[in-house]
Amino acid sequence: MTAAKSHSLADDAAALLAKLGLPFDRHHGTLKARSPITGEIIAEIAETSPEAARDAIVRAHGAFLIWRNVPAPKRGELVRLFGEELRENKAALGRLVSIEAGKIVSEGTGEVQEMIDICDFAVGLSRQLYGLTIATERPEHRMMETWHPLGVTGIISAFNFPVAVWSWNAALALVCGNSIVWKPSEKTPLTALATQALFERAMRRFADDGGTTPVGLSAVLIGGRALGELLVDHPKVPLVSATGSTAMGRAVAPRLAQRFARAILELGGNNAAIVCPSADLDLTLRGVAFAAMGTAGQRCTTLRRLFLHDSIYDKFLPRLKSAYASVTIGNPLDTGTLVGPLIDRSAFDTMQTMLAKAKAGGATVTGGERVDIGGWGDAYYVRPALAEIAMQTDLVKHETFAPLLWVMRYSDFETALDLHNAVPQGLASSIFTSDLREAELFLSARGSDCGIANVNIGPSGAEIGGAFGGEKDTGGGRESGSDSWKAYMRRATNTINYGRTLPLAQGVKFDVG
Repeated sequence: MTAAKSHSLADDAAALLAKLGLPFDRHHGTLKARSPITGEIIAEIAETSPEAARDAIVRAHGAFLIWRNVPAPKRGELVRLFGEELRENKAALGRLVSIEAGKIVSEGTGEVQEMIDICDFAVGLSRQLYGLTIATERPEHRMMETWHPLGVTGIISAFNFPVAVWSWNAALALVCGNSIVWKPSEKTPLTALATQALFERAMRRFADDGGTTPVGLSAVLIGGRALGELLVDHPKVPLVSATGSTAMGRAVAPRLAQRFARAILELGGNNAAIVCPSADLDLTLRGVAFAAMGTAGQRCTTLRRLFLHDSIYDKFLPRLKSAYASVTIGNPLDTGTLVGPLIDRSAFDTMQTMLAKAKAGGATVTGGERVDIGGWGDAYYVRPALAEIAMQTDLVKHETFAPLLWVMRYSDFETALDLHNAVPQGLASSIFTSDLREAELFLSARGSDCGIANVNIGPSGAEIGGAFGGEKDTGGGRESGSDSWKAYMRRATNTINYGRTLPLAQGVKFDVG
């Protein structure tokens, strides 16, 4: 894309929004939506007032009271229709993600594919919300557990996955019988509004087929932190799933706990990979390069620490440096680009501050400089950086949300494993090895302490079949696949006496009359 064409990004976004069912005057509000591709303002959007946000939550609660009575497979039918809308509009929504979040085209459309995948998962789940039948010590009794809808699910999402993470929560919450209220990042409001428009299109189709579509089943709140706080504090929201920084989680968790609401927290990650002597170095190079540089280092699962064994350090690191030096940085809408821009100047400044500290701390830094793309002075493209450092200092233990990879040498596997776990965060991890013992130890109880532990791939958790989340400062939450649906429901234990006597548990006697 040339500099002249860059001025059409706002028009491009407006056309995509119209195609996705959301034609609107892009100059009718106070929230400025910028594209990190050029730094230009692509829309000015009306923000949700606190009063309107409270009204939306009250409507969502009313919708929940109706939606919870719709049979779960019928709820799954709505999610199926939404998945169809996503399939038909994958290219358009994916391009909008690229424009607003700065992702390369394949990552933008890949994010929409994640949405489609979780819809498929949730549709199947709608017929599998199983409870248990439990053995009871009392004769002529049956004991079981049942699962019921919980209520309004609040979703707070981040800019780096502006629609996929919402869908992980929304698809499961909906089939579980809940309504949803979404506060997207103020950096990516357009993709949220477009997604809501597609969902409303699915709701109309569902209603045309005779389905129940209560008003307020899904709502979007556009604005900043105050709206997130309102959602966290509202007594009609029993569950909030929040994705963001550890600092955000430390603010959210106590407020939810104060009113005994539930939290699903997806917070910081300081993800590492251990490269062992037996590793396939060709495979490792590809895995490390994507994990560390993809999405311009702005994924929660981005590789941020790399432990290289002595025997392969001097062989592998030059190859990695070559990949860093040659990776294509540019407009993410252009074919061939692999690394797009940072989201904004704040992200760039944070990265530069950390690089200066790294150098001051004795690290050898390669890359990290700003790259001029298209003459766009308000866009922030950088060369991904490698920081070779002798030991894991406190600086290394701090997550920098940018393409900065710390590289360290190790000689003893157990020591490397200890260093791997010696950070506050516990999201994702990986090991590259052909040694079965090393791989199995890494996956064992005394191995990686992360919620995601991989072998011979990077620290990614991209497939929706597995629950996504981590431990320690990552928050402990789980979203997406496996049995994560249970977080969106309430459990009831039921005991049924079908006899004519009343035996009590534990041999208790209490005879009256």
